[in-house]
Amino acid sequence: MSNADHLIEKQLNSETIYEGKVITLTVQTVELPNGKQAKREVVLHPGAVTVLAITADDQILLVNQFRKAPNSLLIETPAGKLERGEDPLTSAKRELEEETGYQAAEWKHITSFYTSPGFADELIHCYVATGLTMVEQKLDEDEFLDVLHVTAEAAEQMILDGRIADAKTVALVYWWLRERMREGK
Repeated sequence: MSNADHLIEKQLNSETIYEGKVITLTVQTVELPNGKQAKREVVLHPGAVTVLAITADDQILLVNQFRKAPNSLLIETPAGKLERGEDPLTSAKRELEEETGYQAAEWKHITSFYTSPGFADELIHCYVATGLTMVEQKLDEDEFLDVLHVTAEAAEQMILDGRIADAKTVALVYWWLRERMREGK
């Protein structure tokens, strides 16, 4: 037991309110650490991947696409959801090729993090891909996006002026900038 076990909520029951193609919404009854009960609305998600694809000339591939939830065009690192039981690296390779038309020779897992732990269990796995080779873009039939080649300086400026407002992309760009500083670039 860790010192924080006294903070854990015990799930008493769970009711599925909605089950869709991407998410399941549940209402869970939990027992709080003080013995009282509370309701928690929880979005269940299969997980996702995102890729920081770095070109030979030290640019990154970003995609510009419309996202309905914020009702806005967003500039993001290539990303997508895991299929049930799918290995995250397999998913990352598929998403990079589908969205950008590139394959990578080298892959490195950077980190995994929860996107919105206050209400969702989505865990996103972040990869760096290098040794890129252009193959063929294979967008899903309901997917429309533009691929952008962006320098480190331009990516940082896009964050500072609000053109990049996607959390996973901000995190990966700042990771990249830190790595570049370590390398003296």
